[in-house]
Amino acid sequence: MNAEAFRHFYAYHFAENRKLWDLYVAPLSQEQFTQEVNYSHGSVRNQIVHLISVDDTWFSGLRGVEIPPPLAPADFEDREVIRAYWDSVEQNMRNYLAQLRDEMLIQKPFTEGEDKDLVVWQVLLHVVNHGTDHRAQVLRLLNDLGVRTTSQDYIFYVYDHM
Repeated sequence: MNAEAFRHFYAYHFAENRKLWDLYVAPLSQEQFTQEVNYSHGSVRNQIVHLISVDDTWFSGLRGVEIPPPLAPADFEDREVIRAYWDSVEQNMRNYLAQLRDEMLIQKPFTEGEDKDLVVWQVLLHVVNHGTDHRAQVLRLLNDLGVRTTSQDYIFYVYDHM
């Protein structure tokens, strides 16, 4: 395991997030975007805001900056605001990953609480895995709305980027 491998996995994470947004979420009507459902975090909007919030939380901790409070989906009605916020979070993540070195992967970034025994590589793996989980949940919601989607399997990303 090395820093370059994590940069690769995050390229996949960012590409799949963008594909989800551009191909499927952006074209939704506002009603579809915010339609409440009794599944996971609720609406497509709620799922997306949760995904952004979790990425921001973990990477704030990794960067050693104040961890922001969880985002409230109701504060994000405008998709342009959501996209701009997501772009900002992604850029912070990219900046951290650009500075990531192999020896950092075994450091413990948190000094207290339930996360104090985690090492950086575990956090990085968790965030990508969490993103895959929630994108899959959004794809399910989109399917329920009648939207035809495609796979987000990692291997297809690899085939397209060889």
